[in-house]
Amino acid sequence: MSKTRKEVNMSAFLDKDGKIKQWPASSRAKTAVLAYLAGKFEKNRIYNEKEVNGIINSWHTFGDYFILRRSLIDYKFLGRTANGAEYWVIAKEDEKGGDS
Repeated sequence: MSKTRKEVNMSAFLDKDGKIKQWPASSRAKTAVLAYLAGKFEKNRIYNEKEVNGIINSWHTFGDYFILRRSLIDYKFLGRTANGAEYWVIAKEDEKGGDS
């Protein structure tokens, strides 16, 4: 809620092109990296698995889209149907119906 927590230094995890170059060890850093990656997806759009993998692949360099896709779901940045056919961005509480 507040910005009192120390910010994650994203440059440690991104290359010069803004691609994720390594998977963080800490949960706080993972959340920051996943929020960054989730920002590459359009809200209010349904994606198929191939599209999700393509977006993830274009935004990381370490060759493990599986861990990134699974983490996007586990950390509730993306939702998916039980059969994995459809994916979507999950709106965060501070984005829902606010008068920004």
